[in-house]
Amino acid sequence: MKKYSTQQLRNIGLFGHGSSGKTTLTEAMLFATGAIDRMGSVTGGNTVSDNDPDEINRGISLYSTVVPAEYKNTKINIIDTPGFLDFIAQVRSSMRVVEGGVFMVSGNSGVEVGLERVWKISNEHKMAKIFFINKMDKENSDFYKCIDEIGSTLKTHGDVVPVQLPIGVADKFTGVVDLLENCAYKFSAGKAEKIDIPADMKSKVDEYAEKLAEAAAGDDEALMEKFFEGALSSEDVKASITKRIKKGEVFPVLCGSAEKNFGVTTLLDTIIDYFPNPAEAPEVTAQKSGSDDRIVVKPDAAEPLAALVFKTTADPYVGKLSVLRVYSGTLKADSEVLNVGREANEKISALMIFKGKTHETVDEVYAGDIITVAKLSVTVTSDSLCTKERPIVFDPIEFPEPLAAMAVYPKSKGDEDKLGSVLNRILEEDPTLKVNRDKMTKETVIYGMGELHLGIVTDKLKRKFGVDVDLQIPKIPYKETIKGKASQEYKHKKQSGGRGQYGHVVIELEPLPRDMDFEFVDKIVGGVVPKNYIPSVEKGVRKAMEEGFIAGYPVVSVRTSLVFGSYHTVDSSDIAFQIAAGQAFKQGATKAQPILLEPVMDVEVIVPESFMGDVMGDMNSRRGRIMGMDPIGDGQQSIKSQVPLAEMQKYSIDLRSITQGRGEYKMKFSHYEEVPALIAEPIIAAANKPQE
Repeated sequence: MKKYSTQQLRNIGLFGHGSSGKTTLTEAMLFATGAIDRMGSVTGGNTVSDNDPDEINRGISLYSTVVPAEYKNTKINIIDTPGFLDFIAQVRSSMRVVEGGVFMVSGNSGVEVGLERVWKISNEHKMAKIFFINKMDKENSDFYKCIDEIGSTLKTHGDVVPVQLPIGVADKFTGVVDLLENCAYKFSAGKAEKIDIPADMKSKVDEYAEKLAEAAAGDDEALMEKFFEGALSSEDVKASITKRIKKGEVFPVLCGSAEKNFGVTTLLDTIIDYFPNPAEAPEVTAQKSGSDDRIVVKPDAAEPLAALVFKTTADPYVGKLSVLRVYSGTLKADSEVLNVGREANEKISALMIFKGKTHETVDEVYAGDIITVAKLSVTVTSDSLCTKERPIVFDPIEFPEPLAAMAVYPKSKGDEDKLGSVLNRILEEDPTLKVNRDKMTKETVIYGMGELHLGIVTDKLKRKFGVDVDLQIPKIPYKETIKGKASQEYKHKKQSGGRGQYGHVVIELEPLPRDMDFEFVDKIVGGVVPKNYIPSVEKGVRKAMEEGFIAGYPVVSVRTSLVFGSYHTVDSSDIAFQIAAGQAFKQGATKAQPILLEPVMDVEVIVPESFMGDVMGDMNSRRGRIMGMDPIGDGQQSIKSQVPLAEMQKYSIDLRSITQGRGEYKMKFSHYEEVPALIAEPIIAAANKPQE
């Protein structure tokens, strides 16, 4: 592949709901530009961008994939992104590094939830946007209904205007009318032949041409005056539309069929003509290392190097791969760069351009380009790479917090030791996966974006690393405490020939505030328990607290006072007083109004207003307390509540069902509080049930 300057680059992402045709459009674009000599299919498992075994097996995109295409002396870096909500993080990282987005709509199903979610995320980024209404060759496709849905559902904050109108529909879809060029194209065998505008479409064309002209005029007084006078020329319209598209003020709508390769070349022309190159993109800033000052990172190959890693993956043959966007300067093979955040130098061994499973190497790339680098030792996703002379750090990519949790149990005992290291390798690739070893429940818990996401992780563990695991719902880390006071005596006395065992204690128990864990008080007077055995008593109490006394959960918020006891000059020992103290604690705690405590979470759910009632009703059914509600704009509401963790397991699945996929939530630990008696009873019974 030849070298391309910054002005010859276009970085675009394909975004939309699952099965809207993003991967098929990628294939069609590659075929139309001559990058491949035949189109693969998702069902056939032979597409360029969906080449991972998990993607082939499931027939869906799971990862964002960068594929370059060369067209009209321009390199277009196409990023094919997943459409399923479990992989929304891939969309976030991709949006961070592109100047333009093609948002896919299925002509026969319209605007779906996945598109709503990615469009909402896109509003956080300054980018040019195009809508491509795909599958116009399918039954029940309706271009004009899709246009209405885009305007009413997505809250675009800009003008949504068709620049093409379809000629025919379903099996009679044969071409498009180009409103900017005032001509029509007939599609055949992937090529577009210029034809006259069909006579029966004249009124429709005039109607939408006027809407396009009005959108071009925008709030420009001079152009608006021309518009009302009917003097707005086609050159005026194209020039103004180009500016407004690049500013993100106008969102043109095109249509076609990716599967039949209809409308793909006209889409490519639109990308080159109306999307900004990196030099025309909105200003990008970064923070100076060791300072609060920010600097503008200019998209110029002559500037010092600055790049951001937005994806990390592992190739079975090449090893660890880092995909990065060069924002300024020139990145060269066999060079050394600085990872400021990790205070480490990294060797750039080779620069690779991937096309599915194959790749080629280049010796350098310029500002604005996207490239893959192999075997960076410490660099991970969201890290910044730069020169020593200008150490800067880009703002990290913001990823959603993983909340779907499952406990991991290796099926083979031999895999227990391997599991930790293998999970760490997967964590390098996936910033939305977290692993935690719960000290209380002794479980390894993985957190992901949903059941599908966690299922992919377990498949990868087995396929890539040979570790077969089961996933189970994590245990709840309950705790035990007391509400009342009690006094308890216990004498440990054992004689079995020779030296015996003797330890005698009297302790008093009382509750502490919930924010306090434990307090031991020595109230011994007159040396009835020698000072050297006092630590033994405390040690015995602490051990008993770890073991629990009603259901085997750790005990918290208890003050234990040693008030009396006795000893034997020969038979008393450290272990004897530990045993006596532990038994005294367990017996005394059962008399002090013992209770079970459960973790309570702060939960914030963000949903469209139309789902508020359903979400609040569901929260109440989960023993939740509604703490407040706040409107946050665009018809969205934030519902804040406190809910027991036991009621939030698999909530991500339930929330998607309740809100048709439009809701999202955040959750963090708040505090522990008492489990109601009716709920505590079966928990305690299950904990004390003999193991079979």
